[in-house]
Amino acid sequence: MIPSPHPLEHDLGMRYYASDTPGIGGNLRVTPEDFVVEEIPRTSAVDAGPYLLCRLTKKNWELQRAIKEIAKRLGISHRRIAWAGTKDKNAVTTQLISIYDVAPEAIERVRLKDITLTVVGRSQHPLTLGAFEGNRFDITIRDCSPTDLAERVRAVGAVAARGVPNYYGLQRFGVVRPVTHLVGERILHGDYEGAVLTYIGRAFPGEPEEARRARTRFLETRDVREALAALSIQMTYERAMLHHLDAHPGDYAGALRVLPPKLLSLLVSAFQSFLFNSALSRRFDAGLALHEPEIGDRLLFADGREDIVTERNRQTAIQHIRRGRCRIALFIPGSQPTVVHGRMDEMMAQLMAERGIDAASFERASRFVHTRFSGALRSIALSARVAASIHERSVRLQFTLPPGHYATTVCREYMKADPYRMV
Repeated sequence: MIPSPHPLEHDLGMRYYASDTPGIGGNLRVTPEDFVVEEIPRTSAVDAGPYLLCRLTKKNWELQRAIKEIAKRLGISHRRIAWAGTKDKNAVTTQLISIYDVAPEAIERVRLKDITLTVVGRSQHPLTLGAFEGNRFDITIRDCSPTDLAERVRAVGAVAARGVPNYYGLQRFGVVRPVTHLVGERILHGDYEGAVLTYIGRAFPGEPEEARRARTRFLETRDVREALAALSIQMTYERAMLHHLDAHPGDYAGALRVLPPKLLSLLVSAFQSFLFNSALSRRFDAGLALHEPEIGDRLLFADGREDIVTERNRQTAIQHIRRGRCRIALFIPGSQPTVVHGRMDEMMAQLMAERGIDAASFERASRFVHTRFSGALRSIALSARVAASIHERSVRLQFTLPPGHYATTVCREYMKADPYRMV
C-alpha cells in the first residue's frame, strides 16, 4: 500500500493505493466510447402495468438533463420518470427507466441526438434508486506509459481481484468542481449562506477562466445581479439560486431549496462519502490492513448480515473474509446515535468532532432536505476480476461492480494519475 501524491485526492480523503506498482498513467474518457456502462437490471418486464419500461442508451448526456428532455418530448412532467442508477455523463451508458402512464407508441416522439429509447415492457411499480444488480464496465485507458506496461497491468489486476480501498470516486463530489461535500458540510452546520456561497462562488482549476473569474468575483462582492450577468446560461442551478436571491435578498435557505430535491439530498450524502473516505485513509495511517480484521471491526456479510469482531470470533472472521463471505465494513454516521465498537468507529468519531458534526447535525439536515440520513454500513474493500487487454499504448479493462461502487476506484489503481485525467 502506497500513498497518493495528488493533492485533490487528499482533499477528498482518497489518500492510498492498495497496489505498490508504478502507475500506467494514461487518460480516461478521451472519447465517451472509452467508458461504456451497462446496467444489470433487477426489474423484469411484464405485459401489463401502469409503468412503461424503456432501455435508455445515451452518450455524453447528464442523466437528469436527459430525463427532462425526454419528458419534454413526451409532454409530461419529468417526475413521472424514474431510474435505478445514476450513470456518468462523459460515457456511453445503458440502463432502464420507468415512465408512468405513457403509451409505447409515444416513445417514437422522442428524437434526441445521442439518445436511444427502446420499449422493453411494463411494470407494476416504478424503478427505485439502487434497485439493480450492478454495472458492467468496458473501459479504455489511452496514452499509457509503455514501460513494463503488461507487467504493471498484470500486477494491479491481481491486487484488484483481492481488493482495493472502496473509496467513493471523484464524480461523487463533482467532476469539474468537486464541491458537493463542502456544500453539504455547510448545510449540516445550518450555515445556508455558506452553502450557497460555496456552491456558486467556489472556483476550481478545471473550469474555464471566465467561470472562475465570475465565481471569485461573486465571493468578493456578493453582487447578485452582477453574477447573473457574468455566469454562463448553462450554469442553471447557480443562476436559479441567484434569481431567488435577487427576488428575496438574504434568503439563502430558500435559494438552496430551488435546487432539485435529489441534488439537495446528494449534497449532504456527499459529505457522508467524504467522511467514509477520510476515515478509511486514517485506518491505513494507523497501519491497519484492508483485509485483516481488528477487534471491534464491523463485518458485513454477502447476505446483509452484520457482526462485530471479538477476541473469540476473530479467527473465524479471518477465514470468512479470505473465503469472500464477508468484508470489514465502516459505519457512515447519520442522524442516529452511533455505538463505538472499535478503532475504526473511534477514528470516525474523532473525524466528526474535528468537523463539528454530530447526529443532531444530520437530524437538522434531514428536516431541511426532507430526506433521512440515518447512516449506513459500507465495505472498506472493493474487489473486481478485471479482464485486461493491451493494444500498443492503450489498456482495455472489462469488469462488473455492484451498485454504489465506482469504476474509477478500480481505474485509479492502474493509472495512479492526476484525478482530472480520469474525468
